[in-house]
Amino acid sequence: MPIQKVEKIWMNGELINWDDAKIHLLTHGLHYGSGVFEGIRCYNTREGPAVFRLKEHMQRLHESARIYRMNIPYSVDELCKATKELIKANKLEEGYIRPIAYRGYGEMGLNPLNAVVDTAIAIWPWGTYLGEEGLKNGIKAKISSFQRIAPNTLPSGAKATGQYINSILAKLDALDSGYDEAVMLDFRGFISEGPGENIFIVKDSKLFTPPAHASILQGITRDAVIKISGELGYSVNETDITRDMLYNADEAFFSGTAAEITPIRQIDGMIIGKPGPITRGIQDKFFSIVKGKTAGYDNWLDYV
Repeated sequence: MPIQKVEKIWMNGELINWDDAKIHLLTHGLHYGSGVFEGIRCYNTREGPAVFRLKEHMQRLHESARIYRMNIPYSVDELCKATKELIKANKLEEGYIRPIAYRGYGEMGLNPLNAVVDTAIAIWPWGTYLGEEGLKNGIKAKISSFQRIAPNTLPSGAKATGQYINSILAKLDALDSGYDEAVMLDFRGFISEGPGENIFIVKDSKLFTPPAHASILQGITRDAVIKISGELGYSVNETDITRDMLYNADEAFFSGTAAEITPIRQIDGMIIGKPGPITRGIQDKFFSIVKGKTAGYDNWLDYV
């Protein structure tokens, strides 16, 4: 999806012009994928722009960096403040926010500990990741031939730049086969997640989602879905999910910052059908919350 240029990017503590946000060819992260990042959304509400669970995202950025032994030179609070400054500077009401910390220029090789850690935040207008039609009527997904990274290969709980080569291969595999998105299996053969989304299924009015040990990234939107489901009276079981459970699901959907709540209408050749009532109910409440229309969720919205 094309990036729509805006005026400013926050980079190493300063707001700079979009076209000046450049790095050196020999930046460590470009060669080795030694960076961590987040995806965050800002929504337009009746009280102005509001960022969804901003602090939790910046905390996870720091946690991902810690796993890779990177010291981000800005605190969680400083990054939250910078994000709000950036939104104001670009006069945006809604948008996708991309914080990133990466090992920069000055060192090469597999020992990265002396490399400088650069930090940046970008924001731009970005619509629904899997399309408005998919959001409304569901998408087609394919179980990928590419396995999700195993926890003793790369730490799946970290949102690191280099790890997403695995996701790119799965995405391309799905697109080449005529599908919208992939579903990846973990190292044991159980359902893990999409290339950039968590997955839920519904069976007999109960929700199921893969657990942490299924090589998933424990998504912040995933956490929101679990809490919303409970409030709507549905139990959520974090348990291993087999392919046949997915094929026989009554409903299924992806969750994620980019995907938001996107229904799945088909897995491989198996038709699940149009988005069901439980998926719709969760989706409706989620969008009501992020747009500031539901009381009691101020702790999930950071108003600019």
